[in-house]
Amino acid sequence: MSAKTVPVWDLWPGEVTWQPMSPKLRTVWVLRSLLNLFLLAVVAAVPLGIWLGWRGVLWALCGYVLLAGLRAWAVARTVATWGYAEREEDLLVRHGLLTRRLNIVPYGRIQLIDLSAGPIERMFGLTTVQVRTAALGSTSEVPGLEPAVASALRDRLALRAAEVREGL
Repeated sequence: MSAKTVPVWDLWPGEVTWQPMSPKLRTVWVLRSLLNLFLLAVVAAVPLGIWLGWRGVLWALCGYVLLAGLRAWAVARTVATWGYAEREEDLLVRHGLLTRRLNIVPYGRIQLIDLSAGPIERMFGLTTVQVRTAALGSTSEVPGLEPAVASALRDRLALRAAEVREGL
């Protein structure tokens, strides 16, 4: 008997309607990545400038431009992989460009639902929903939602979690 190999990506639920993240999430993550790379370039430019003079600073600048372009491209592609879906008994969260992940959060295991927004997210009007479960250290995130969408998702998840607990 021979087993048919099916790619993991094809094993994901196909009948689910995946909700995408806000298009503004791409801008937020690219901006955050560019700021982090800029700090790295400044740290690299100082010793290179001392060692090689202005050529070292130019090398650091060229490295920053190259890495920033690659990182912006990768982040933009990664944002497109994020999605979430609400099913009858659980919440699904998928993401990942190279390493693809599917988090399945049963409503009965939900213990805490957080809404958070960092300074850059707030500038763009985005919120992250964090769902913590009964499993030790288990948290699923749904980033890049408009505040009204995030609040509505939080309320639906809390209601479904309460309904499941009452049914036990």
